[in-house]
Amino acid sequence: MKTTLLTVAALSLASTFALAQQQPVPATPPAANPPAVMPPVVTPPAMPNRMAPKHGTPTTAMPVPGANSFTEAQARERITEAGYTDVGPLRLDDKGVWRGMAMKAGASVNVALDYQGNVVEH
Repeated sequence: MKTTLLTVAALSLASTFALAQQQPVPATPPAANPPAVMPPVVTPPAMPNRMAPKHGTPTTAMPVPGANSFTEAQARERITEAGYTDVGPLRLDDKGVWRGMAMKAGASVNVALDYQGNVVEH
């Protein structure tokens, strides 16, 4: 009888150690393809284009002729953004260039806006 009790106690103890070594089963199965963790994209700061014209600086010596899609209000706005004030009436000529008078640095000047958006004094 003692042998049986000792055998049962030894088997119990051995099975307890075996159960303790088993890894727990997760409640939910792992994803087949876990999402990849991507590092954040870091873009370098933009370098200024030193060759680009300054705001309000004419980009051409003469207005470029072509089919102009600007309305008079849009042409007036572009000329004002280029640093001109008191923009007078504008006229669209036969070459597709808006022309008129405006003030710059206290002087009255002739201005033109071509279909590319270039504002030039002429």
